[in-house]
Amino acid sequence: MSMFDDRQKAFESKYQLDQDAQFKINSRSVRLFGLWAAGQLGFTGAEAEAYAQQVMDSDFDEPGIADFISKVEKDLTAKGISLTTHHLENEFYNLRDKAASELAANKA
Repeated sequence: MSMFDDRQKAFESKYQLDQDAQFKINSRSVRLFGLWAAGQLGFTGAEAEAYAQQVMDSDFDEPGIADFISKVEKDLTAKGISLTTHHLENEFYNLRDKAASELAANKA
């Protein structure tokens, strides 16, 4: 029974580590996306950081990426910048890959 318990604890521990890594990747991705969008809107410095935080805060509105993509799309449209939802999603996924690579490099 002890061997089974040890194995179960190992799986639970790995699952927790995987979930933590996914959370970190997602958080960094949304922040990078917010900074990218801030650049598109002409924000720099503290203003860009504040906008990125707004984008991160909007990520808690609903599951998935639609909430913060929608926020950025509305903000861009209000400034007369026309980018499709598809373009914004692609940009986010590119930044998600970058965030995963950065986190993996930090672990090594």
